[in-house]
Amino acid sequence: MGVPLRRPWQAVDMAEVERQFPPPPEYFDGAFLAGPDEIAATQLRRLQARARQAYEVSFFRRRWDEAGFHPDHIGSVDDLWKAPTYTIDDIRRSIEDAPPWGDYQGALPDNALQEPLRLYMSGGTTGKARPTFYTAWDREVGALLMARQLHMQGLRPGDMVLNSWSYGLHNGAFIFDEAVYKWLNGIVITASTGNVTATRRQVELILQYGVAAVLTTGDYLLRLADVAEEMGYDPQRDFPLRAIPNVGDREVLEKRFGLEYFATYGFHEVQCVAVECAAHDGLHIFEDAYVVQVVDPETGTPVADGQQGSLCITEIYKTGSPQFRYNILDLSSLYPPGQCSCGSWLRRMAPFAGRADTMIKLRGINVWPEALGELALDVPGTTSDYFVRALRRDNRDELRLSVVSVRPVEEHESVRQALEEHIRERLGVRVEVEVVRPGALDDFTEVDRSPKLKRFRDERGSP
Repeated sequence: MGVPLRRPWQAVDMAEVERQFPPPPEYFDGAFLAGPDEIAATQLRRLQARARQAYEVSFFRRRWDEAGFHPDHIGSVDDLWKAPTYTIDDIRRSIEDAPPWGDYQGALPDNALQEPLRLYMSGGTTGKARPTFYTAWDREVGALLMARQLHMQGLRPGDMVLNSWSYGLHNGAFIFDEAVYKWLNGIVITASTGNVTATRRQVELILQYGVAAVLTTGDYLLRLADVAEEMGYDPQRDFPLRAIPNVGDREVLEKRFGLEYFATYGFHEVQCVAVECAAHDGLHIFEDAYVVQVVDPETGTPVADGQQGSLCITEIYKTGSPQFRYNILDLSSLYPPGQCSCGSWLRRMAPFAGRADTMIKLRGINVWPEALGELALDVPGTTSDYFVRALRRDNRDELRLSVVSVRPVEEHESVRQALEEHIRERLGVRVEVEVVRPGALDDFTEVDRSPKLKRFRDERGSP
């Protein structure tokens, strides 16, 4: 007889999930207001257990053994500093050395009959996607954490929600969907992006069904407002929104919709890490699920509270693929320990302040400029000489890839069209392309005056 099948509902003790990670709204009357000693004790207990689990994963065992670190060395939360960090470059090398999943996974398909899994991937814009396996427990707790975020941003149980995130390889749309449905008893309209459900139709859905929030980028929410105006509606008056849980420009979104904006922080592998409260004085970290450190982007050494550095995240809630001292290269800072005016003692962090590398998030997709240069070489007629600019146009972030071609000028348009289509197919997002003659990019790349060629410039803050 074969291996017995353990289904997802059998793999997770939901009562235990709720005991360890109180869901909203109950969370805000209990664990959210816990004192510093209780928070620290919970973190230490879970950190020690997670370290032991991570040590069973070859990626971490190898790195920890080389650094002389062992899970038994953790006697306090501060001892986490003894463990080595890793970055996305280490993940990429892991995938190259142990394809197709890498050796950083804490769960694999071989055991899927006993451990139900979901597989999602990062933006995958550096040539190869970054896969992550999630156990059934990971999905439930991750969705619960996201539900906490949405509740703090203004959603309430039973709300009607339009999910306009892209239902694709990425985790984003699905974790929002699961959070609203499973933990807020909300009704999710699965619209996906404007390429799947036309923007005008999405406006109609908002109006017809009394949508309380649209889950999408701030840029696309503004696009919906523009289209609504073209249709004769006033978004602030006619949209029945109660919340704007969107990543975007606070001032623009609040003015456009007349609603309060709450900043958040999270990423692909771990879901929601932190969110603002009504005091708008830093983002509260869900410390029953994470330990957040800030390090110098170059050296990996600790930086002082209030000083900007790279976020180093350790999750302490998952059972599958670990994220243990993951230097994510997102810039922020930690507030000094203390009680917020809202009553919570949870540690606070500053909002996301950019990247320590050149990654750009374009309509929910992570894009690295060097990846665009690599994709350009796939199209006949291009060369390895390229330059990428990040622009802000009509309340949307855009990328423009300029690439050199040695072909006759009359062929540049066909090369441009082919490259734009190739990038769209590979990344799922449109990047503006221009094809130029040799030498046209020399001032941008500083080929004649810099020891290292420049390939990227962020012009979004330029007038």
